[in-house]
Amino acid sequence: MLKSKFKELMLKEQPNIVLFKEEIDYAKKQQLITEEMIVTEKNDASLFNDAYIERSNKETEELLAEESLDFFDQPLNYLHTHKNEFIYIESSRFNKVGTDSLCIEVDDVFSTYEAMLGLKLQKKHEKSIKTFLTNELKGEAKFSLLFSQADGLWDFNFALNGVEGFTEEMTIGEACKLIYLFLFKLLEAVEDHNQ
Repeated sequence: MLKSKFKELMLKEQPNIVLFKEEIDYAKKQQLITEEMIVTEKNDASLFNDAYIERSNKETEELLAEESLDFFDQPLNYLHTHKNEFIYIESSRFNKVGTDSLCIEVDDVFSTYEAMLGLKLQKKHEKSIKTFLTNELKGEAKFSLLFSQADGLWDFNFALNGVEGFTEEMTIGEACKLIYLFLFKLLEAVEDHNQ
């Protein structure tokens, strides 16, 4: 699962591989780093430098604007002042954690920051996924998890407010990194549970 996908992606990127600290720790633990690989640690949103970013209207889903990577420097609370919008982000990096893209918005009722995505994990992992989410999401953070037989994906929404390290003062790029690492940790936990 995560190990084989991660190994495959590292081989594609070699010899110069750029990873988050958490990914390096995982790669070392799984003995995926070879002598030929040059691994560099980066801990910022520049790892999403191939991102495609859109802002859209929540009600109509009408595209408001395509954004440049500079949009990652916007404070996340941009969404609080633009509650009628959601942000759609695609990045090849997300393939490592079982998704192609994600959306971020502020929930109209609870005013929480919501991450919404399709998660590529088999239905049989439902118990492991729910156990992880129950243990990891803090406070009254909520999540929604529904398996779609049609696409073989989990429709997965969760409140960013419940993820350790979340602050409203973070940038959109930092929120993207937080979501990515949360999904990475989720896949690692599911993998550990099924060994």
